[in-house]
Amino acid sequence: MFEQVCKMLAEQLGVPAESIKPESEVVKDLGADSLDVVELLMALEDEYKITLPEDEVESVKTVQDIVDMMNKLGK
Repeated sequence: MFEQVCKMLAEQLGVPAESIKPESEVVKDLGADSLDVVELLMALEDEYKITLPEDEVESVKTVQDIVDMMNKLGK
């Protein structure tokens, strides 16, 4: 799952996938803005045919947060 999230972030934000670490903060470290985060989460929902819980989405800060949320949903 980490690799998939990294790939999507790299494509969306134009950063090298190898520079993305689990502890990387999506906004602070990777330069995403709030729209980028929403677009990424929507892309994950489309890709995996899921709905991400609104309350958990708001707490996403790091790449690992996204991976954990996806794993929790069994994807």
